[in-house]
Parts: sequence; structure tokens; C-alpha cells
Amino acid sequence: MPNALFVYPKFPPSYWGFKYALDFIGKKSSMPPLGLLTIAGMFPDNYNLKVVDMNVDTLTDEHLEWADVTLTSTMIVQKASLYDVVERCNRADVPIIAGGPHPTSYYDNIKEECDGTVNHFLFGEVEEVFEDFMTDFESGAAKEVYKETKKPDITKTPPPRYDLIDINAYGSLALQFSRGCPFNCEFCDITKLFGRVPRTKSNEQMLSEFELLYKLGWKGSMFVVDDNFIGNKRDAMRLLPAVKEWQEERGFPFSLYTEASVNLVEIPEMLDAMSIAGFNMVFLGIETPNEEALITTSKGQNTSKEEDAGSYLLHAIRKIQHKGMEVTGGFIIGLDGDTEFDSHINFIQEAGIPMAMAGLLTALKETDLWHRLKQEDRLLLESSGNNTDMSLNFVPEMPRDQLIQEYRRVISTLYDPTLKNYFDRCYTLLRHMPYTTHNVRNIQKDEVRAFFLSIKRQIFSRQGYQYIKFIAKVLKNHRRMFPEAIRLAVMGYHLEKITRHTVAVEDFRNFLAKEIDTYKAKITQFVTVQGDRVHEIQKYAQQLSRKVKKEYETIHTDFRYAAQNALTNFQDSLFKEYLEAELKVFKEAVAAFTKAQSERLGELQTYISNLFDRVREQQAQLHDDLVQNVQETFDAFKDSISRHLVQRYGSIPVQIDELKT
Repeated sequence: MPNALFVYPKFPPSYWGFKYALDFIGKKSSMPPLGLLTIAGMFPDNYNLKVVDMNVDTLTDEHLEWADVTLTSTMIVQKASLYDVVERCNRADVPIIAGGPHPTSYYDNIKEECDGTVNHFLFGEVEEVFEDFMTDFESGAAKEVYKETKKPDITKTPPPRYDLIDINAYGSLALQFSRGCPFNCEFCDITKLFGRVPRTKSNEQMLSEFELLYKLGWKGSMFVVDDNFIGNKRDAMRLLPAVKEWQEERGFPFSLYTEASVNLVEIPEMLDAMSIAGFNMVFLGIETPNEEALITTSKGQNTSKEEDAGSYLLHAIRKIQHKGMEVTGGFIIGLDGDTEFDSHINFIQEAGIPMAMAGLLTALKETDLWHRLKQEDRLLLESSGNNTDMSLNFVPEMPRDQLIQEYRRVISTLYDPTLKNYFDRCYTLLRHMPYTTHNVRNIQKDEVRAFFLSIKRQIFSRQGYQYIKFIAKVLKNHRRMFPEAIRLAVMGYHLEKITRHTVAVEDFRNFLAKEIDTYKAKITQFVTVQGDRVHEIQKYAQQLSRKVKKEYETIHTDFRYAAQNALTNFQDSLFKEYLEAELKVFKEAVAAFTKAQSERLGELQTYISNLFDRVREQQAQLHDDLVQNVQETFDAFKDSISRHLVQRYGSIPVQIDELKT
């Protein structure tokens, strides 16, 4: 039987990953790779299947030796890990198939950027093309690209193969009810991927997936991953009573949460049905309380004719909270039309949104925003997919540095080191969210573990005073919500840590920019004065390299990936400037040697040998992770020396040493 390996590449740390909160409960990842598990459900029975989620386990050489074919599914932010997987599969001579939102939208980029080769691409939703692909693949006639010709009927989609993973490694499990969204927000790629007509699964399908997970022993959080659960209101209302009945019969084993549009609050019967079915959280794409920015980005569903956007959104959040559901919200910094961001901070604080996921605007490929910015000549590069990384792939309305500074201020205020503002929001939420049997479950073993770790890590930290103050108020006034308070405190630990290290990466980038400017000025000074200039240049460059290394090592290892591009550019620039200075001095030395050409060739040989010794020494100062990146710069330097010797002598009269990396 052939072996199919499903590999889910690694995510970098982010607000969404909850990595540092999951550690409190002994979990490794927030949720499983639902797309890959769904594909696994489509595979023929004559295949052996194995799943490696690189956010949970390590992809080993043994896995690749076992595999006859590897399948991946990725989002944009996973691309660096995907490229590594592709190269490893190529080395192991294992065919690799790539699918998911990233390959679907960024096929050309993958072809250009990835050093390895993806054998086959499955674009979009693959139910309609998978059988054809498998037939071609098994006959050895598979094409490079397979793309859906129409949106599939997901009532025919098989249940995900949850049995292929260790469900206990995840903080939450996931299932999907619908695909598509009726709204067309300018910055969002959901409608480009899944269409504007939401398609849904049947009640029978959903309950069978619930039952499958229940029989596997899962109890706890369950994410209904729809991008807009109420996109098809009729079908959502058809499902909810069935879910309520299923939950009641089993004592509400699942705490449900999902994503929805703000107009949920205009459907009171939907709110009630979600609450009594066991939903205790909903994510809303709020984006901004500024009406002008909402209209500009085609987010009219977040506005009202009767009141300003901020008031409307605040009332909407209160209605949801009063039904016993926490509101988490997405906020975008950098929308056209947003001129200040105190309104964001004030709104988030007043609304009581503890987990306010604030990110910089990024222009995703093929979205309406991407096309508009391209037409306005404001696009700079492709999106990294990580909207918490302080880089912009477009020219914003306000000055770039000002926008970056404002983003820093927003997240640093929301998640300051003491978490004062965060705990204030938590308490506001608990005041407005009544206790129900659905939003506070019976305490589980891992939650007891989280409580004691929370005390250990948070009381004896900068958060300690605000933590104790918050817990004391909850015990005094909302005692039954104590488990929820501990959960929120743990989430705050994660959010503050992500914020702190994200800001540290940006500080490092700014530090590098300042130091390279200073270095360039020093180089100019060194090469225009008399004396032992080369050794002064070398000494200063070595001191600077050690200084930069030391600063880089202070960055948390989980976040160094975000600093590596800046470090690579810095070290390349540093090395290049140093070599240019060496080259200038070298040309002066050659001119001097030329005066007594035949007698001084030996001195020239010695000079060149010493020159390369210095360059080797300078190269050794670079960070080990990035030393290979300067080889091209050195090769250009060596060629310049060779050309200059030929110009002077008509040939290369001395031996030019090779610099080995």
C-alpha cells in the first residue's frame, strides 16, 4: 500500500497562535490542520496515511523515508516553513503537493522564491478536482496545477480524519459549517477564495462530526471555523436547534466559538439560539470605530444610519456580551481615512474586549485593496501574511514611520507590561457578561494546572499587582466567573509577551538602521585621513559586529525569524561598505606599487594576502546563521580587485587567495 504523508508547516509566534497561553495547560498548538484532515478524508482506502503537524511534532527524515507522497496546506504566514519542507522533500526524492490559501494566491511567488520544486498544486477548494488529480497521479500523468471550475457542494465533503492526530495536543478542536461570505470587505481575501454565496453542510453532517469528536474523547473548546457563521442566516438558524439538542443530551461537552459579522446583533433570535446552543465567544471584524475608514474599506455593515459607527459598534458588543458570549475583535491600524488611533484604544477599553487583535493593514494579493493600491502606485511588495510584524507592503496615507509608531503605541497601551488596561477590560467584560452554564464549564484537570502556573508566573512579575487586584475583585463581586477570570489572565500573559517581543524586534531594526548610518559616516572619515586607515576601519567594523551580535542574541529565539531579514541586510551592507573601503585603499596601494613595479610585486603579494586575511577576520565577525549570505558580496569584491590589477598591469601579476566560507 502506498504511503501518503500530510505535513502542516510551522506558524511563527503571533497573537492568534496563543502559544504562551497553551503552555499553561500543557498543549502544543491552538488547533489542528482542518484542511489537511479534510483532504485525508478524501483519500482512497488503499493508502496508509500519516499526519505531521510541525506545530506539534518534528518532521523527521524517517517520516520522509516512509512517504511515497507528501501533501501540505498553508497560509501565507507559513511560507518560510513550507519552503523548508519543499527542499527536504526534494532531497528525499518525495513528490510534494501544495494546497491552501497561500499556494492558491501566491503560486507565482512560490515558483520564484522557493529553492525547491513543488510537483503539483491544488488551487482553491479541492473537492471537485481531487478525484481527477488522484487518477492522474496514480497513472503518472498528473499535471502541475489543478484548479476548481466551480464551487463544490460541501454537503458531499467527507468528515475530517481527526483519528490521525493526537487531539489532546491542541487547545481547541475545529470543524466547519459553511464557506463563503456575503460581504466584500476591501482588504479581505475570503470572497476571492470561497465566494460570496455561503454554502453550508447539512445538520446530519455537522452532528456526525460532533459525535465523532465526542467519541474520540474530546471535551472543551470547539471552533466553528466559518469566516462568517451567519453568512447564510437561514441555514445557521436551521442548525442551531439541532446543536442545542445534541449538547443537552451529552451535558454540553463542547464550548463553541466562531466568527461572525456585526449584523448578528440585528437578529435577536440568532443571538438567543447561539447562546443556548453553547456558544460562549464570537470574533467580530470591528476594524475601526471610525466611520469614514469603514466606508472607505467597504465595511458598511459595521455602520448604522441611526447613530455613529462607534456608538453602533459599542451597542452591538454589549448585546452579545449580555447573552453570555465574550466578544473578541479584529482591529486594523492603517486604513485609509483613519487619522488618529486614540479612538481605537478608547473604544476597546470601553467595550471590554480583552483579546483585541490589533494588526497593521496588509494588502493581500488579488483583494480589492491590493488592486486599488496597485492602481494608485502604492504597492511595495507582497504581504508576509503576519499583520503583527511591523512592516508595511504599501505606502500608507500618513507617513510610514508615524503609522508604525502609532501601531506600537496602540498595542503597547492595550498590552502594557503590567497588563493594567488588559485587566480593566477583562473586568468590564465580566460585569456585562452574565454567568451561564455554557460560558463557564466545570473545571478540568488542565485548568487546575493553569491556575497554579498562573499564580507562579504572573503574581511574581510586573503584572503581579494588577493580577491580584483583578482576581480579588472577581472573587468579591463575580465569584462564579472565577474560572473565566483565570482563563483571561492566562491569555493576557500570552498577549503581553507577544507584544513585548514584537516591539523588541522593531527596536532591533531601528537600532540596525541607526548603526549602519553611523558606520557609513565613519567609513568616509577613515578613508579621507592619513595613517593606518585600514586597521582603524577593521577595528571599528569588528566592534560594531560584536555589538550587533549581542543585541540580536537578546531577542527571544521564537522571534528571531522576524529580525533575520533586517540582520541579513545590515550585515551585507556592513560587509559591503567595509570591502569598498578596503578596495579604495587597495587601489591607492597598487598605484604606489606600480612606480617600482618589478621590485615591489612581492610586497604587493604580501599586501593582498594581508588584505584577504583581514577580510576573513571581518567575515568571521558575522553571525553564524547568516555568514553564507555575504559570499556574493565577497565574490564581487574579489572580481573588482582582479579587474583593477588587469587595468594596471594588463594581467594579474600576483596570486589572489580564495576566501573559503
